[in-house]
Amino acid sequence: MITSSFKTTKSDEIFAAAQKLMPGGVSSPVRAFKSVGGQPIVFDRVQGAYAWDVDGNRYIDYIGTWGPAICGHAHPEVIKAICDAAQKGTSFGAPCRLENVLAEMVIDAVPSIEMVRFVNSGTEACMSVLRLMRAFTGRDKLIKFEGCYHGHADMFLVKAGSGVATLGLPDSPGVPKSTTNNTLTAPFNNLEAVKALFDENPGEIAGVILEPVVGNAGFIVPDGGFLAGLRELTRENGALLVFDEVMTGFRIAYGGAQEKFGITPDLTTLGKIIGGGLPVGAYGGRRDIMDMVAPAGPMYQAGTLSGNPLAMTAGIKTLELLRQAGTYEQLDRLTKRLAEGMLQVAKETGHAACGGQISGMFGFFFNAGPIHNYEDAKKSDLNKFSRFHRGMLKQGIYLAPSQFEAGFTSLAHTDADVDETLAAAREVMASL
Repeated sequence: MITSSFKTTKSDEIFAAAQKLMPGGVSSPVRAFKSVGGQPIVFDRVQGAYAWDVDGNRYIDYIGTWGPAICGHAHPEVIKAICDAAQKGTSFGAPCRLENVLAEMVIDAVPSIEMVRFVNSGTEACMSVLRLMRAFTGRDKLIKFEGCYHGHADMFLVKAGSGVATLGLPDSPGVPKSTTNNTLTAPFNNLEAVKALFDENPGEIAGVILEPVVGNAGFIVPDGGFLAGLRELTRENGALLVFDEVMTGFRIAYGGAQEKFGITPDLTTLGKIIGGGLPVGAYGGRRDIMDMVAPAGPMYQAGTLSGNPLAMTAGIKTLELLRQAGTYEQLDRLTKRLAEGMLQVAKETGHAACGGQISGMFGFFFNAGPIHNYEDAKKSDLNKFSRFHRGMLKQGIYLAPSQFEAGFTSLAHTDADVDETLAAAREVMASL
């Protein structure tokens, strides 16, 4: 724990300088701590389950670079593999065998994927899959869910989650109304609302995209029958079902949410974990749909750095580690201890709270619950979360700086880390 020794002098100086150099002082909005108050912490290094800032403070990290560090930060086998690969060059801009290796691993693991295309981020994967949905169906309209975030492409910035929800931003300036007119939204876990949209737009909807477990409006699980209902509705209406598994892929099960829940979409987007900490995204699905992608088909999408050999190497090694026996059982057991422990601490200290976990993904709200969708999540006590977040930071616990973001554990986290986290939570919640 840090408590009285907690100092942020160097972080404050660096962030003050950053604000003169970059918009808001950051390269991605949620990092600015706008929704939780105080200045952000500037990291110096990470290892295993821990992060150290430039002032020397150590934190138990429950963000894990927003999910990719599932094996722990700077895992020695991943680092060695990257260093070995770098000796051959950092970028090819040409085919390399490593793409085949990672592609085979992804196809073997993810039920919906028969062919895959690598890109450089989850946002790029979702942008590309949107174009593919339209190309394959010949339709323009899309259904997404309120509070779900699929990157910052124009058509997705309608009632979006993640930093958009965190900062309370409206639909972004710079996005043409003609673009968002084709984006239809429904509350998560509401099949009737989806059915009504199909009825109101017959033959016009290319598909439905969703986070099968929401991580960008906080941690929200699908109600029983919701995913199966979407699968049925899309089939009935000649539309595609897309799972955005950028967060859940290889996180809540080796084959993602579609393996966990037994529902196979037509297309899937991936990111984070398949890059092992380096920038990677991917989209894939049925062969007949993927055959539309250039150069096999007419739908154009390209990327100079796609299939980067270092990123492919990091992804391959990470997936090899995740295939080891007992991996997901370990993640589930430890994360369950953490999630249930946090709720118990909240109850004992007199705070209304709800939440849960699946494997190494978790979240909780200062809200009596239950939480079925973004509207429910917005009723949480955001002021209390802000004070809790700052208190935990001072105790050496690094949580996502937003009530509307899921948290992540790794194989490097220990029971001792959970014990320390719960002890810190008890102290902070008792002071709120």
